[in-house]
Amino acid sequence: MARATSSVRHHDDMPRTRRKATRRLGDELRVKPGTRVRLADVDPAETYGRTQETADDELAADLARLTDFQERLWAEHRHKVLVVLQGIDAAGKGGTLEHVMGAFNPLGCPVHAFKVPTEQELAHDYLWRVHARTPGTGEIAIFDRSHYEDVLVVRVLGLVPEERWRKRYDQINAFEQLLAVEGTTILKFFLYIDRDEQRERFQARLADPDKRWKFRMGDLDTRKQWDDYIAAYEDVLSRCSPEQAPWFVIPANKKWFRNLAVAQILADKLTDLDPRYPPPDEEIPPDLVVD
Repeated sequence: MARATSSVRHHDDMPRTRRKATRRLGDELRVKPGTRVRLADVDPAETYGRTQETADDELAADLARLTDFQERLWAEHRHKVLVVLQGIDAAGKGGTLEHVMGAFNPLGCPVHAFKVPTEQELAHDYLWRVHARTPGTGEIAIFDRSHYEDVLVVRVLGLVPEERWRKRYDQINAFEQLLAVEGTTILKFFLYIDRDEQRERFQARLADPDKRWKFRMGDLDTRKQWDDYIAAYEDVLSRCSPEQAPWFVIPANKKWFRNLAVAQILADKLTDLDPRYPPPDEEIPPDLVVD
């Protein structure tokens, strides 16, 4: 039986310079349910027919759509949207927040960064702190890292026994299904760069006095575990991308394409939700003049 692979697989017989930008990037980059992802088959420099020369205009149009539809979403107060950002160190989560999510009004777009759990958080189940941060009606919530750290970092560093973290794939799927059934639209983005690109970005941080603060010596220890993290991400992408909570593997070696892909996929989803401005809560005379 042939191995099932994700739609994000790079085909060597389709050179990037010749591929046409005909399909929506969401269709190209989505991990379809039941497929097995091998990140070695994904080209992190792929651009799917887009060029940097034309990307600026395309991105500007998508950002305008995000701004427009977020306002409608907030006004309509019916939908809830959860955006999950994950990625190898230096993959560009911060850059994505700045250049894409900056299109949103912060009033309706809370951003949550899940770092090392506090003592109080550790006293509860691993999803306790996450559930409290999920979006309310009318909101677009952004997770900078997420509940998936509990099958990534926890797995690679051996923080809990394998018997426990292996059960978490099904638990996470059930958690996200609950959110979806209750009206939350879920979009999950894995920003993927290769090891050489990460090295160059780390070195650039070290060379820039304004960016050295981003570098930690522990980043080098994590880098040594590259293969372990890739294997962990492959399991996450393969086992936790159901129809109602899909993963998108974003080739992120080129920052401009990363921004374009995330913006377009998110804008397309908001367009599909079709939020509308509601009528006024009360009868307003059509000829009313405010003194």
